[in-house]
Amino acid sequence: MQAGKWVRFAMIGAASAMALAAAPMTVAAKGYAELDQLPDWSGVWQPDWSSLFAGRGGNGPPAGPKLTPEAAKALAAFNEKKKEGMNLQTEAANCIPPGMPGIMRMPYPLEFVYSPGRVNILHETYSQVRRIYTDGRPIPEDPDPQFNGNSVGHWDGDTLIVDTVGLNPQTTLSEGIHPTENTRIHEVFKLAKPGLLQVTTTISDPAIYLEPYTTVQNYAREEGWVMREYVCEENNRDAADPFGRPSMDISMPDEK
Repeated sequence: MQAGKWVRFAMIGAASAMALAAAPMTVAAKGYAELDQLPDWSGVWQPDWSSLFAGRGGNGPPAGPKLTPEAAKALAAFNEKKKEGMNLQTEAANCIPPGMPGIMRMPYPLEFVYSPGRVNILHETYSQVRRIYTDGRPIPEDPDPQFNGNSVGHWDGDTLIVDTVGLNPQTTLSEGIHPTENTRIHEVFKLAKPGLLQVTTTISDPAIYLEPYTTVQNYAREEGWVMREYVCEENNRDAADPFGRPSMDISMPDEK
């Protein structure tokens, strides 16, 4: 290349660098401004069972779901196996995550993180994440089965309303009861009072329930708490065999 051309390229490069240096370095993060309008659910929330049976007059836990004859038969068979020493532990003993709705009932904290068009629930349990899409998309008609399902929600003022479909059949809705492709979970998240988040959960499935089954779970905001790392595989000792029977393995990985 001729010397003159080198000079021209150098001048163009210098001018471009000066223009970039003079231009304001801004990044347009779309949608984040709207997040300031959402309710403040920051911090760590711990399941609070102290008010679970409030207003029931001391009559004990709420009644269980009303099952269809087919589901009741399956549950009876499950319980009969328990008498034989099977089904005593779930696959959680093998580090399989509980999935929905069980992950919302675990005795570990959770945290809400907002993103544009999405509410993310970080669970200490198994270090899992639930993604609830609030970008206006419809509920998927043919979803891929997932442990936490496919969740679509919307805001009604300060209340988050969520529908979840597409649950992995390995999960359980309650002991011995597995979801089908028609299982649907409806959740309503709202602050019952400052520092207390209430989640009303309704599960419906015509193959399992004679009527929708509703429960209420409360979460208390714990000031100063932080989420901890939960790695089940790191030191798991209470395994389960293929029949759900306890199978304790006390050997270290390098001893196998």
